[in-house]
Amino acid sequence: MKLETFIIKRLFLMLIVLFGVSVVVFVVARAIPADPVGAILGGNAPIELVDEMRRRLGLDKPLFDQFLDFMSGVVRGDLGVSIKSNRPVIKDIAEFFPATLELALVAALISIILGVPLGIFSAVHRNKLVDHFCRVFSILGVSMPVFWTGLLLLILFYYRLGWLPGSGRVGIFTVMPPKVTGLLLLDSLLAGDFGAFKDALSHIILPAVVLGYSATASIARIMRSSMLDVLRQDFIRTAKAKGIGRRLVIYRHALRNALIPVVTVIGLTFGSLLEGAVLTETIFGWPGLGRYIVNSLLLLDYPAIMGGTLFVAVVYSLVNLVVDIIYAALDPRMRV
Repeated sequence: MKLETFIIKRLFLMLIVLFGVSVVVFVVARAIPADPVGAILGGNAPIELVDEMRRRLGLDKPLFDQFLDFMSGVVRGDLGVSIKSNRPVIKDIAEFFPATLELALVAALISIILGVPLGIFSAVHRNKLVDHFCRVFSILGVSMPVFWTGLLLLILFYYRLGWLPGSGRVGIFTVMPPKVTGLLLLDSLLAGDFGAFKDALSHIILPAVVLGYSATASIARIMRSSMLDVLRQDFIRTAKAKGIGRRLVIYRHALRNALIPVVTVIGLTFGSLLEGAVLTETIFGWPGLGRYIVNSLLLLDYPAIMGGTLFVAVVYSLVNLVVDIIYAALDPRMRV
């Protein structure tokens, strides 16, 4: 199968998945046993005001008509108007998503830098001290909840030692750099404001480590398993028999082939970091999309809930599509 045909099929599958996600998000949001109009106006609001608010929000229409309005808005790129902020949801997402993206990027970078070498060393030094450490590290990373790890690190590095700040993206006395990308680390570098860069970096370390810990453990486990599988292959034995040095065999021949499945895991991990940032952002007061969706849930802000969730699903699907394309380019057997 040609790569272009493979991409078209994956795009079609992605559209089907996104439609299914839209249906589920709409049904779940409408199934919440609460009245958003009552949450906005209070229980003692006049009937006329309640009816006007329901009409303005479109809640007086049949459920199927509400779904058609929602889907037609999605097709046009209109996710509705937030009840809380009274702004288009797409503008709220554009404001809050860069913080989540920056956090996910730093967390992914940490997980790759730590996870890949740990997996390699664990496979090369199988059943030795490094291997045992890596396996314990991976088990802890997979089993420990994000909120527990976050609270432990906050108590240690913020409350006890005072080495790192506890919440927010920058300190209250730091002047924000001009907004170019919305990523504070990059914007501060573009503006030449190294003080703001240092402050933003110190604020992102704790939440990024917490968010990236479980991803690091997953990448290390997959890297170890893939590396062990490749090291048992015939071409590795042939390379050793030819007298090629051990380090060259490991890092040129074995690593190149072992990285193929890890690429998929890294891509899926990045997608999960975007959607898994909800707890991390809540614990560390990080003003990202996850915290925005949580606050919208508390206020029964239907347009923000559905728009934010659908946007995360779109990003996750796009990440999966890119991963599939990269995997198919690296391994033509995936196209069959």
